[in-house]
Amino acid sequence: MLTSQQRTIIKATVPLLETGGEALTRHFYAMMLEEYPEVRVLFNQAHQASGEQQRALANGVLMYARHIDQLEALGPLVGRIVNKHVSLQILPEHYPIVGSCLLRAIREVLGAEIATDEVIEAWGAAYGQLAEILIGVEESAYREHEQAQGGWRGSRDFKVTAKTVESEEVTSFHLAPVDGGAVLIQQPGQYIGLRMVIDGQEQRRNYSLSALGNGREYWISVKREAGGKVSNYLHDHIQIGDTLELFPPAGDFVLNPSDKPLALITAGVGITPALAMVEAARDSGRPIHFIHYARHGGVHAFKQWIEAQSRDYPQISCRFIYSEPRDGDQPHAEGMVSREQLAEWLPAERDLDAYFLGPKPFMAAVKRHLQDIGVPAAQCRYEFFGPAAELDA
Repeated sequence: MLTSQQRTIIKATVPLLETGGEALTRHFYAMMLEEYPEVRVLFNQAHQASGEQQRALANGVLMYARHIDQLEALGPLVGRIVNKHVSLQILPEHYPIVGSCLLRAIREVLGAEIATDEVIEAWGAAYGQLAEILIGVEESAYREHEQAQGGWRGSRDFKVTAKTVESEEVTSFHLAPVDGGAVLIQQPGQYIGLRMVIDGQEQRRNYSLSALGNGREYWISVKREAGGKVSNYLHDHIQIGDTLELFPPAGDFVLNPSDKPLALITAGVGITPALAMVEAARDSGRPIHFIHYARHGGVHAFKQWIEAQSRDYPQISCRFIYSEPRDGDQPHAEGMVSREQLAEWLPAERDLDAYFLGPKPFMAAVKRHLQDIGVPAAQCRYEFFGPAAELDA
């Protein structure tokens, strides 16, 4: 239990976190991953190299310090963190390692004159409080997954039953449980956790589920990333009949019940969760506006599927935009996402639900354009595991 004095100390460190939080978390990760290899598998090294993970943690620590008196204000952030932790199977035994490294990083980065014994004690108590909250919520999620129909706890073996090339960069994998049992039906938009051992090293990744849940199998669509250890291994080495370990579905970027017009705005492999959303919404009769951006037709996955949906369901309209069209491509438009396009293609009455996903610059542009044309911010949803302010920069 934090004392009032400890709360005051935590709030007093907010200005330091605003200016130096990323340097602190960078030092924290470097120290922890070097000294505790057992937790290295929980972190995507590509995100470490890009700085995304450091910025996400710095934002989380800062938000926690700002709202130390009103933790309920952290609701959406806590939900995203819990879903990410559950998808990668973060367990109670991991928290003491993180806590000890965080306190050391605070002392070493801020220095003993600022990070006094009282400051370290206050942050130790604050971290203990946060860890207790997260461990409790995550255990509830693990238990819910275990007790649900078709659910399980920890990893479960799945066999690759089909492997389909969707574009020059994206390949889909259909996965059915080896034990032949039912599987937990995910919400449209959720992702699955995957654990693999490549060259003797364990790797964990998340991949969006590309189809509506049917209780029998899962379907993921993986983009080959330049230098991506797991994505390239999946493309080049995993074949039909091979076995993969999956964790239960997670994620809060899901299609909410509504009768408003639905806009799905995606770029690149961000199209994958939108496929399940189309399946879930197409029988409701609500208008669906599917807008997808790609470099060219060669990397445009699921084009024929979306076109078939628009033929079979009159309320579905689709638009494809290519930034680098090849000869023979016939997109609806060329270039990058623009406010003018969205204003023209979306309903004149802006009371709609918009879901968007893609590279960070794309999402930043879509978020800004939707705001500019009058779509209510509360009806704009996206998945971004980092400081939301980065999309407004």
